[in-house]
Amino acid sequence: MTRTSRLVTLALALAATTVMTVSPAISANGTVGERETVCAEDLFVRVTAPHGAWMGTLRRGQTFLVEQGGGDWVYGFAYGDINRRGWVQNGWFC
Repeated sequence: MTRTSRLVTLALALAATTVMTVSPAISANGTVGERETVCAEDLFVRVTAPHGAWMGTLRRGQTFLVEQGGGDWVYGFAYGDINRRGWVQNGWFC
């Protein structure tokens, strides 16, 4: 094996390792009865209904107890700075 081919092999191995270890967070839907962790940077909590009045914002790492839902929106208890029940858009949980 020549020096050039060894360097190419090493570069490809490093690139493959980087691709495998630097993957984006995968967001998931909430499960009723589960206290889910927010993966989104910001997740708006709505007061009365989906697309309703804004109550507050959950930040990445804060949690939300899913009590109802399963579609595009879920209802439950927003922990963290809010500590109230409301609606959030589904699909932004870790």
